[in-house]
Amino acid sequence: METKIHPTAIVDDGASIGSGTRIWHWVHVSGGATIGARCSLGQNVYVGNAVVIGDNVKIQNNVSVYDNVTLEDDVFCGPSMVFTNVYNPRSAIIRKDEYRDTTVRTGATIGANATIICGVEIGAYAFIAAGAVVRKDVVPHALMAGVPARQIGWMSRYGERLDLPTSGKGEARCPHTGDSYRLSGDFLEHHPPAS
Repeated sequence: METKIHPTAIVDDGASIGSGTRIWHWVHVSGGATIGARCSLGQNVYVGNAVVIGDNVKIQNNVSVYDNVTLEDDVFCGPSMVFTNVYNPRSAIIRKDEYRDTTVRTGATIGANATIICGVEIGAYAFIAAGAVVRKDVVPHALMAGVPARQIGWMSRYGERLDLPTSGKGEARCPHTGDSYRLSGDFLEHHPPAS
């Protein structure tokens, strides 16, 4: 599978780009970055040096993935969403040794214009609504919305909202795949259909 890099993009020496990845107009990938296979980096994306991006990650236009951010496989970053890496920045104070790690686990979605405050982990298959501001860890499959973001529901692996309370007990099926999900307290367990 051929990797495609638009002529206007800048990919610094040393960057690792996986096969089948597409890098579009005016993207800048720093030399220390690692990007997996079959990814798509939209127009005007920036990727820092200390960044690891897994396979099949989609990063839409105008997103900067700063140092100390890790995106696992199948992550979706919506247009103009924001990552930070310093918790209390000041122009006159250098804090590069204070970067906080941010990890986005497999299959998670971050909506357009959402902001992810550094130092958090977004669980697998979580769904961050457009415009939300995430300032603490997000459990797998959680649907988060608002400023600051709070959990308003649960999402299936396919990206469908599940008919479950935010905590307690219950069972639901993904309306698209039929996969079963079981809620116990604040933990949602996925049960694929028997083959």
